[in-house]
Amino acid sequence: MRSYDFLAGCYDELTYDVGYAAWADYIEKQFQRRGLPGKTILDLACGTGSLTLELANRGYEMIGVDLSPEMLAEAAEKTRDVEGVAPIYLCQSMDKLDLYGTIDACVCCLDSVNYVTDPRKLKKAFERVYLFLMPGGLFLFDINTVEKLQGLDGQVFLDETEDTYCVWRAEYAKRSRICSYFMDIFRLDEETGQWDRGEELHEERAYTPEELTGFLKEAGFRDIRIYGDRRMRGPRPGEDRIFFVARKDPSTMQSMLGKGN
Repeated sequence: MRSYDFLAGCYDELTYDVGYAAWADYIEKQFQRRGLPGKTILDLACGTGSLTLELANRGYEMIGVDLSPEMLAEAAEKTRDVEGVAPIYLCQSMDKLDLYGTIDACVCCLDSVNYVTDPRKLKKAFERVYLFLMPGGLFLFDINTVEKLQGLDGQVFLDETEDTYCVWRAEYAKRSRICSYFMDIFRLDEETGQWDRGEELHEERAYTPEELTGFLKEAGFRDIRIYGDRRMRGPRPGEDRIFFVARKDPSTMQSMLGKGN
């Protein structure tokens, strides 16, 4: 079973406390501080589209990309009545990103970068984002830190609502630096009154800030900055989540124009 096949239908119920408005507030602060060439935003690994919807309602023209068709189906239903320009959704993996045109910024939130467990594919994903960004465009993403993923080893968690029950345990492998989440999910079928059971495995790789900065530089990004958990300052020791903001060199537009003369 692929990740999110079963979870997609109850993902929003189990993540009701994420606070997408606060995430969008932080993203906009970064946009305002760093400046954008326009308002076309890619929400990479958009999931069920909650952040996509929040940003669309703030006037951004949104493109949502995710590998899970089940999650995208939820996203399309959620955002079909959005005011303004309706989001476009594409079912793609990050390393094979292929857009119809350029974007002014890309956001990849809620530790989605950690889910790319093959460093070669993550490098390729960064290259694809860079390719479709306008000169001066921004790439913003967050990660679970190495310390956080290490600390999850052996932990068991329980999430439940009136009609959903999810128990999951985490195992961290030091050699591969991969944290595996083994999930048992029970959902109440309203028609039959019976509980359906599903199992899913999710994996996150622990990346260091130095590794990711290197990947970004290899892809061509410059002006790379690292921030604390939804803060406008640098990360502090012990923070579970950190943010990266990188820019595509604005001078690439001048060089492109120069080649056309």
